Amino acid sequence: MQLPDVIIIGAGAAGLFCAARAGKQGLRVLLIDHFERVAEKVRISGGGRANFTNRALDPNAPQRHFISRNPHFCRSALARFTPQDFMGLLARHGVGFHEKHKGQLFCDRSAQDLIDILLAECEAARAWGGQVECWQPCAVSRVEFKEKAASGAHAAGAGSYVIHSDRGIIEAPALVIATGGLSVPKIGASDFGLRLARQFGLHCIDTRPGLVGLTFDGDDWAPWAALAGLALPVEIATGTGRLRTRFHEDLLFTHRGLSGPAVLQISSYWQPGAPIEIDLAPGIDLAAELRAAKAGSRRLIARELAAWLPARLADAWVLRDTSWQRPINEAADKALAHLATSLSHWSITPSGTEGYRKAEVTVGGVDTRELSSQTMEARRQPGLYFIGEVVDVTGWLGGYNFQWAWASAAACADALAVRQHVRSDDLASPQKIE
Repeated sequence: MQLPDVIIIGAGAAGLFCAARAGKQGLRVLLIDHFERVAEKVRISGGGRANFTNRALDPNAPQRHFISRNPHFCRSALARFTPQDFMGLLARHGVGFHEKHKGQLFCDRSAQDLIDILLAECEAARAWGGQVECWQPCAVSRVEFKEKAASGAHAAGAGSYVIHSDRGIIEAPALVIATGGLSVPKIGASDFGLRLARQFGLHCIDTRPGLVGLTFDGDDWAPWAALAGLALPVEIATGTGRLRTRFHEDLLFTHRGLSGPAVLQISSYWQPGAPIEIDLAPGIDLAAELRAAKAGSRRLIARELAAWLPARLADAWVLRDTSWQRPINEAADKALAHLATSLSHWSITPSGTEGYRKAEVTVGGVDTRELSSQTMEARRQPGLYFIGEVVDVTGWLGGYNFQWAWASAAACADALAVRQHVRSDDLASPQKIE
C-alpha cells in the first residue's frame, strides 16, 4: 500500500464499516487491530446471530434510546444513517434477517454473515478507486502527531499521525480511533482509545460497565439464591424525579443477583449505592386481587399468589413474614396490603455489577463536547476522529449500540472523504453512499 489517507485503529463493527465506506469513496485505508480475529464482538453478539440494529429507533428523536452526558450529540449521525440504511446493505448482499422483540433485528443464520458483508464491503473499495488493508494482529505501541510546516488557507493543524506498531512505523494525515469500550476483555477490549484521547488533551467521562447483571452481598441474597434460573416479566426502575428511569422487560434470578433484559437495561442507569425498585406483577392490582381471594378461598397465601407469580417465587416470598404463612382467609387485611405493596414495590440495593467481564457495553468514554457531531473529529486536534463505543454514547439493549457504530462510522467516513478531496465523479453526485 502507498501511504494511507487514513489509519483506523480497531477492526470491530465501527472500524470495519468506517474503513469500507471510506474505501468506497476512494480513500486508501489502513486498518489495525491487536486481536487475532476481526469483529469478534460482532461474532458473539445476539447469541451468535448479531442483533445488528433496531427498527424502533425513533427518526425524530433517535437520542432517546441512548445515554450520554450530552444525549443530543448522537442525533446528527443517527438521523443521517438509519436502521433502514443498514437493512438495505444486508438486503443487497442477500443476507436474511428477522425481528424478534421490540424492533430487534437479527441475522437469520449467523453473525458471521454480517462480518462477511463488512469484509466484502472493504474488498469492494478497489472498484471505487480506494483500498482497505488490514494489519492484524498488530499491536500499536505509540502514536505521535507530526506537525508540518504549511502555508496558505489550510495551514492550521497541518500534519500527520505517526503510528509505531509491531509491523513497523506508518503515518497518515488522519487517524480514526474505533477501539470500542472496556467490556469483554477476553476478546481484546482495552483502554487504548481512552488513553490516546487523554494523550491529545481530550477529556473523558468516567467509565463503568453497562448492560450488565447486578450483584448483591451474600447474606442479602441468600433468600433468593435458590431461585437461580427463574425468569418473569417485571417493571424495573431506578433514580428519582426527572432522572427516574423504568423499563418493562423480563427479569432473571441468578446465583449472585439479578440479570435478564430488565436488569441489563436498568444497569446502564443505576448508580452505586442507589436502590432499584421492581414491580413483580406489573399491570396487576395485587391488593384488590388478594382481597377478592380472601372472600372466597381457604388456600394458603402462597398458592393464591401462584396465580400471578411463579410458584417458586411465591413460596420464597411468603417466608419473609410469618403473617403471610397461613390460609388467605385467616390473614389480616393489613398483612395482605403489606404483601401486595412488597411485591409491587420491591426495593433492593445492589452491591455492584458483574463487571466488564460480563458487561455488553461501556458507559462513558470520550467526552462528546470534544468532538464534532457532524464528523466525529476532535475539535482541538485536527485529523483525529473517535467513533463507536469509545465515545460517551451508550445505547439501550436491543441493537442500538450497533446502530451507533454504523452511524458514527458513516459520519466519520463521509467527513474523511470530504477532507481528503478524493471523491470520484460518480460519488460526488447527490446519490447516497451505501
